[in-house]
Amino acid sequence: MQLITSLIGKADEPALHRELHRLEHAGKLEWLVLPRNDLARRRLRAATDKGSEIAIALPRDTALYDKAVLLLNRDRAVVLRVEAEEWLGLQPRDPAAALALGYHAGNLHWRVRFEGARLMVALEGPVESYVERVLGFIEDGRVRVVEPERQRGGG
Repeated sequence: MQLITSLIGKADEPALHRELHRLEHAGKLEWLVLPRNDLARRRLRAATDKGSEIAIALPRDTALYDKAVLLLNRDRAVVLRVEAEEWLGLQPRDPAAALALGYHAGNLHWRVRFEGARLMVALEGPVESYVERVLGFIEDGRVRVVEPERQRGGG
């Protein structure tokens, strides 16, 4: 098992990118795919896409992020990839509905982003549980549900 105690950098930094590209063509680049919720963790164990066991034990002041290079040497590299994230779009009917929906989402401590007048809610569980929490808004016509979307993790 490989122990990771620090991060090397971000995969798209020019010097790292060149070396990762070389290792990828040689079949020696591995991806460690984690859910977004695991980015806050400092200690965890997981397996790469090629089955290598990785143990991460980072200092408190170091955070994981998408495309973090965890391991890089002449013969092998491991890069972190954040799983694609699903978002549920909620389209309020008018400004009053938008204010009420925003207040409600805040009270539920939902992680959100805005796309124009649309409130996008990060799905950290089944979509049905989120819809159920705003069912009153939907039933009285103040909010319309927009299909969930998937987005690659950023960082």
